Amino acid sequence: MAITDKIYLKNHRQIASQLDRSVPKSIFSGATLDLLFQGEGIEKLDEATRERVLDFAADFLDCDCRNNPYCGHPERKFVRYLLELREQGLGPEATVDVMTDDYMVYAYPGDVLSFLDDSVRTLESVERLADVDGADGVERRARKLRRTLEG
Repeated sequence: MAITDKIYLKNHRQIASQLDRSVPKSIFSGATLDLLFQGEGIEKLDEATRERVLDFAADFLDCDCRNNPYCGHPERKFVRYLLELREQGLGPEATVDVMTDDYMVYAYPGDVLSFLDDSVRTLESVERLADVDGADGVERRARKLRRTLEG
């Protein structure tokens, strides 16, 4: 299961109540993306929630694809965001705190840790394959990224 399947809307019951409609807990579910992308009823949200929802939409749903928001770019942008937080030296718990502050979304720290561990293992594989293939530049870049993620 992808990490983006494990990113949840904080206070989703409160948001559902404000919108007077059912809202899935997963931020990347189709119904939640529709709600954010189409903006129906966003004006019903309290100001703080509306601001975070609009920030999320601007940062992750802004794409020119015909299939937006179902093109995969929102998920890729969010994964990049998580990796950038790790590059800044944040651990899983701090990452969850920042994403909650930034966008009113959360994940379980253990899920973030698993994602980061999988990312390190993937980069190790890239390093080995690049070494075998003689792609020194790719190997160096993968090693540098892996070391950054490892802290």
